[in-house]
Amino acid sequence: MAGIACCCPSALSSRSTSWLVVGTYQGRTLTGKRFQKRSLVIKAEVNFVNYEEAKKLIAVEGYAVVDVRDRTQFERAHIKGCYHVPLFIENTDNDLGTIIKRTVHNNFSGLFFGLPFTKPNPEFVQSIKSQFSSGSKLLLVCQEGLRSAAASNKLEEAGYQNIACITSGLQSVTSGTFDTVGSTELQNAGKAGLVTIQGKISAVLGAYLFITFFPDQAEKLLELVPSG
Repeated sequence: MAGIACCCPSALSSRSTSWLVVGTYQGRTLTGKRFQKRSLVIKAEVNFVNYEEAKKLIAVEGYAVVDVRDRTQFERAHIKGCYHVPLFIENTDNDLGTIIKRTVHNNFSGLFFGLPFTKPNPEFVQSIKSQFSSGSKLLLVCQEGLRSAAASNKLEEAGYQNIACITSGLQSVTSGTFDTVGSTELQNAGKAGLVTIQGKISAVLGAYLFITFFPDQAEKLLELVPSG
């Protein structure tokens, strides 16, 4: 079998070269398929670090800190000099479905944990792009580590390749690790509402709320308490 490999002249000046393979076999001409060389895109991996390693990334490698928590947690405590670009923003929509969900949220999660009713920030990626180039070194932080991981995925898809996150979030950071701004420690910034009330006051309020919201269950529990 004799074969001739021909290359399109126009392709010589291009990174992606097209080849046409032509061969003869027993008097018949065989025309091969046109093959396209494909360029490979290497996707960067997020670097998950502990808080001590994160401190070195900032001090030695020049990583910028981007806090992706909601406004309330950020204001309670944040790393000095960081950038605040929330992954979720407060949901103030007033359609009927949102009003119902917000009311339920405020009566439970909002009451006990001091968490605002939020929705995804549609401008998150664009806000990052307006402040950082795709080659920037970014350390994403949140309270538990979940939002920063989700944010890193969005930024990866947007072309960012130098991203790090603190495993388990700021709740794992010990006091004095970073210079901070706020009224509490970083590890406590996620605590608010009734969960911050300690001692007998907490017990009394907890019992009152339980009886208020779950009277049937409370009555059954009282029946189990032995009389004096």
